Amino acid sequence: MRAMVLARRATLSPAEREAAAQTLVDQLPALLLPTEPSLVAGFWPIRDEIDVRPLMAEIAATGHRLALPAIGADDRLVFREWADGVPLDPARFGTSEPGQDSPECHPTLLLVPLVAFDREGIRLGYGKGYYDGAIARLSALGPVRTIGVAFSTQEVDAVPAEPHDRRLDAVLTEAGLLRFTLKKTGDPDAPSVPG
Repeated sequence: MRAMVLARRATLSPAEREAAAQTLVDQLPALLLPTEPSLVAGFWPIRDEIDVRPLMAEIAATGHRLALPAIGADDRLVFREWADGVPLDPARFGTSEPGQDSPECHPTLLLVPLVAFDREGIRLGYGKGYYDGAIARLSALGPVRTIGVAFSTQEVDAVPAEPHDRRLDAVLTEAGLLRFTLKKTGDPDAPSVPG
């Protein structure tokens, strides 16, 4: 599934990618709730991921602080505060991250990269489990809202879920914001449905 979706994503033209990045910015009012926390974690795109940097710049322009993921000393995903324009250090997997001098933080709204997603709110990542672990740790501190960000072509019928997989609250694509709500079972990891 990863190979199939990555191949599909790779066929998008530079013009399609640029238009999609701008469409994300246009959807900012639907993305941020009026009571949204002031610290939002984005991500630095790698390979041919959708470019969330224009969206992050617009989020910062509305007065929110930004954070980016980084690999901590214990090989876990952490988040460090970052301001647009501050230099980043080269990191694993071809991405960039704030330096060790940037303070570690605990954002409660995460923009999450992904390979594929389905209408149940399940995301397929790159297979290392970094985000699932980080979301679990942040959730232990309080509520965390997770929004996958991708091209609409990355949607699949069903992503195989494993016990450690964390469901997304929404997915933002150039086609719009797809929200998920939990079924009324009382189980926080119960299957979700489009909201």
